[in-house]
Amino acid sequence: MKDKNTLITDLLLTGVCQFSTRFKRSWELKCTIPSRSSWECWQLHPQELVSSEMANRGPSYGLSREVQEKIEQKYDPELESRLVNWIIIQCGEQIEHPPPGRQHFQTWLMDGTLLCKLINSLHPKGNEPIAKISESKMAFKQMEQISQFLKAAEIYGVRTTDIFQTVDLWEGKDMAAVQRTLMALGSLAVTKDDGCYRGDPSWFHRKAQQNRRGFSEEQLRQGQNVIGLQMGSNKGASQSGMTGYGMPRQII
Repeated sequence: MKDKNTLITDLLLTGVCQFSTRFKRSWELKCTIPSRSSWECWQLHPQELVSSEMANRGPSYGLSREVQEKIEQKYDPELESRLVNWIIIQCGEQIEHPPPGRQHFQTWLMDGTLLCKLINSLHPKGNEPIAKISESKMAFKQMEQISQFLKAAEIYGVRTTDIFQTVDLWEGKDMAAVQRTLMALGSLAVTKDDGCYRGDPSWFHRKAQQNRRGFSEEQLRQGQNVIGLQMGSNKGASQSGMTGYGMPRQII
């Protein structure tokens, strides 16, 4: 029969063997970075290990690669420049202008800080939808702030079909979808014209406004007396003057 010390040793060995494969892979990724020592890798927070794995997705091949290339082709560099200028002006802070390019645009927005500041700036002071904005480096906190922005944008009026997914931005899977969401948000801000929008109004198109017609009771009664063309009419095309089939045409 095993003694107490042997049982404890067996339990420890079992726990080491059952160490999550996900954390093992992330451990290897972190330890391959020359700037980190083995002791620093051991002291890493589990969330850092998860973020390392998420940020180091393998390349796509075959059909997946073709689909990803088509998605990336939808990204508009000119639209990126317009959106960057608007965000900097709208937030009204000393925000550093990012270098041009899809990856730089993703890095600029992926922590969710600027997005939260952007949606707050579109509301009157004191009615901001996001109370606390954190510049955390932890992955789950950054994705949480992106989700808060998306929820606030939907409440603001952006359609669900125009809202991107959190991974589209955080993992850079579909930056064109991020552009579409920001364009829809800017169009709504220009259309509302409530004094919160800052920037050139020509950057975004105004959405069509509802134009309902109102009719009085007298107008409705008069409309009931009009005979519609569906009831029949003698003012349209007819066979008057036509010659039947097989009959000679009478010129004189």
